[in-house]
Amino acid sequence: MIYSAIFFPALAVAISGGADEPTGHKSSRSDGSGRLPAVFEKLLPLHTKLGPPQPGDWLAEHEEPGQSYWQYLRGQPVRVNRDRRVIYVQPLGEFDSVQQKVLERTAEFLRIYFQLPVKIRESVSLDVIPATARREHPTWHVPQILSTYVLDEVLRPRLPADACVYLALTTSDLWPGRGWNFVFGQASLNERVGVWSIARNGDPHGTETAYRQCLLRTIKTASHETGHMFSMQHCTLYECAMCGSNHREEADRRPLWLCPHCLAKLCYATGADPLKRFKELAAFSKREGLKSAQEFYEKSLAVIEGSK
Repeated sequence: MIYSAIFFPALAVAISGGADEPTGHKSSRSDGSGRLPAVFEKLLPLHTKLGPPQPGDWLAEHEEPGQSYWQYLRGQPVRVNRDRRVIYVQPLGEFDSVQQKVLERTAEFLRIYFQLPVKIRESVSLDVIPATARREHPTWHVPQILSTYVLDEVLRPRLPADACVYLALTTSDLWPGRGWNFVFGQASLNERVGVWSIARNGDPHGTETAYRQCLLRTIKTASHETGHMFSMQHCTLYECAMCGSNHREEADRRPLWLCPHCLAKLCYATGADPLKRFKELAAFSKREGLKSAQEFYEKSLAVIEGSK
């Protein structure tokens, strides 16, 4: 099984899948300088090129070649099809009313972000995790569950036939095995399963600001991991939701939106209409008080509407 994860430290991303390059799309240069389809090309001026990494950042410690839109097409990426086009969210363990709200808002965001149906399944108890797949962190003394066990033994046997993605969300802290401290999320790139945790996303209880921070971190991780499951590698071209992150501060400074290359990948993989997607993302962001995202989505929407 091939895994992708947001680690601290982290593993590199691998991809798998199968699809043909779309008719009429001729591959251009693979360094990101080739022209994108027109609707995405028009969005480029809104985006900031990725600068040199700061000490300790992902690209300071992990050499990655990146993946332009044209490289993505040539790599035969994973795509939805008639039989597999539903994203399933699997609650794992107990959620109080506030945590349940974060879960439901995240499921709604994934539906808008990928323009695919999303279904929340009935919760699975943490009792399914045996003692051999649990530990207390030796330094922090925090209870943790083994993320690879969740993928292989909890999710894979329960994988719905029509699932393009099956994601577990848990309030428990995760760790991926020997030699690692913890992981925010982890996904299998060829088995359609993934897991992520809100344990390190801040306490959503109390102030509105604290809740909003937890929600933002949760939807960032969920959309990033799901992007990997559609064969999207880490972005090295622009400030983008698909950029790798090596620590909390780096993850927090990454935007919620995709660069035009990664947006073109998502639309190719899912068949999403970028105009409809931006309208719905702007409305979601406004309602949830995510002002910078709202403003960016509205600017993107104006560019697309103005080009028609």
